[in-house]
Amino acid sequence: MCGIAGQFALSGGEADAALVGAMADRLAHRGPDGEGEFFSGPVGLAHRRLSIIDLSDEGRQPMGNEDGSLQIVFNGEIYNYRELREELLAAGHRFTSATDTEVILHAYEEWGPDCLQRFNGMWAFALWDGRRRELFCARDRLGVKPFYYTTVGGSFLFASEIKALRAHPLAGDVPNERMFLTFLAWGVADHTAETMYDGIFQLPPAHTVVASEEGVGEPERYWDFEMNPAPRGAAADDEAAARRVRDLLTDAVRLRLRSDVPVGTCLSGGIDSSTVTALINVLLRAESPESVGSRQKTFSVCFDNSMFDESRHIDTVVAATGVDSHRTTPDTVGLWEDIERLLYMQDEPFASLSIYAQYCVMRLAQSEVKVVLDGQGADEQLAGYIAYQAPYIRGLLRSGDIFAALREGIGSVRYHRSFFSWAARQFRVRSERRDLLRGSAPEVLRYAGSLDEVLKRETVASNLPLLLHWEDRNSMAFSIEARVPFLDYRLVEYLAGLPLDQKVRGGVTKYVLRRAIRGLVPDAIRCRMDKMGFVTPEEIWMKGELAPHILGLFSTPEFSGRPYWDAERVLQNYREFLDGKSAYSTEFWRIACAELWLRQFEVESAGGVVEV
Repeated sequence: MCGIAGQFALSGGEADAALVGAMADRLAHRGPDGEGEFFSGPVGLAHRRLSIIDLSDEGRQPMGNEDGSLQIVFNGEIYNYRELREELLAAGHRFTSATDTEVILHAYEEWGPDCLQRFNGMWAFALWDGRRRELFCARDRLGVKPFYYTTVGGSFLFASEIKALRAHPLAGDVPNERMFLTFLAWGVADHTAETMYDGIFQLPPAHTVVASEEGVGEPERYWDFEMNPAPRGAAADDEAAARRVRDLLTDAVRLRLRSDVPVGTCLSGGIDSSTVTALINVLLRAESPESVGSRQKTFSVCFDNSMFDESRHIDTVVAATGVDSHRTTPDTVGLWEDIERLLYMQDEPFASLSIYAQYCVMRLAQSEVKVVLDGQGADEQLAGYIAYQAPYIRGLLRSGDIFAALREGIGSVRYHRSFFSWAARQFRVRSERRDLLRGSAPEVLRYAGSLDEVLKRETVASNLPLLLHWEDRNSMAFSIEARVPFLDYRLVEYLAGLPLDQKVRGGVTKYVLRRAIRGLVPDAIRCRMDKMGFVTPEEIWMKGELAPHILGLFSTPEFSGRPYWDAERVLQNYREFLDGKSAYSTEFWRIACAELWLRQFEVESAGGVVEV
């Protein structure tokens, strides 16, 4: 896990060492263990190292092959690097380090761009092929690791974070208003290749792009998966599907424990993170991975308000596994002290304050471990969010399966009645508050279509990429590598191929996973029907301790002068909420966060430095 940056001078000139160095400096938090640069004619590569595999100097980057014709900067982990290394050794390749980085180099020598099909991991890398005179750039299948790029001033620039690209004075110098307004209206980001900075793009997951003296090619997809649209499968397959899911997930966790530094676990108390925690404990007893130590360390968030506190669920997992539990309790004082740095690290505004809980967990973990595993990605694949019930029932009705639709409707009411009541009220409130905004934004309907269509879209576009963005920046803000076993591509492909009733049945979400972890995770957790995760008491905070800050923000001349909202009505609506005359909705936070982001943007665009 590291920070990467670089330049390819398309005009044929020399790479700018000062620019590449400045880009790398802005990524220092991603790699405090070392730095390196490579320059050759039009290409300049820079690397900030976070040492995870092979801590020796042999692991430094940029790294070249034997004759120096290939040079790579790489961010991420190839979890099956040991197996690939053995295969490459058998093919005649020779290694000078024990790193996965060198495995990529030799894999590229052996198989060319097709090497990506053999990797199991998370990656963003740029590989300079001196013989072909081209820069080959690739991002992992699900987009766990970030890769941003722009073409400006006659050069192709790339980096792990947007802030590094902005070291060039012309890169992203104006906001992308379409993306900004879409965020304000719908709370989404990272759903397209565009960013909120005009002219700065992210390489989509499972894509490559090549820069050469002929220019920058179009991104090309190298992997995809197909969703099974079948609403139901044979009941006899339930146990077989559960066994396969458990086997795949166990191996995904096993691979992600490979590390030369300590590994811990983010534990929210929900099904997904509890499953990861329990599997690590099984592997600890059976295989004793040195990266975990004699006792697994977990990191959790708690709150004083019982509506948001998951301490009792965390206690249940701790009692069942005997892990070494570490906990933190975020509050509004800390939030307002941290908000500038949090926003700077994220590069773009964020739609809710749940991000702050994760930020605090990563800060807590920093003093104990250098790698964490968590349950990210299960919800989008296994229909874990309760809102997914609606497209499932709608799809069953459209297919004429009235009995199944009735069964699901009854199950949804039985388990999730309060959610649907809340959602109906929120739909009305949010629709009304969109009228506070000015300008037009493309409509983003996350739950349109059948369940298989929704889950595919949520995994690759409308939700998971945003959560992975948050997690990468939150973890790297504290020089921690976050690993996500539920996004092992083998598991993703298998889950996608299952019929929909393995994901939702009778109103029960994550059906196949719940069966798979029977006897592994305590039933008090396995059978939970509520959905929380790393949340915060956002509504309570926004009505209480944060209110003076938000009122002050909404009352400033800068806020009133923005073309993106009706400032007077925003302030009036917020005061009505404080007075108990209207319900809360996240539009208030989104607008406040957008204003804070605009202020940072203006400071940076003017050549200033954001104080973090």
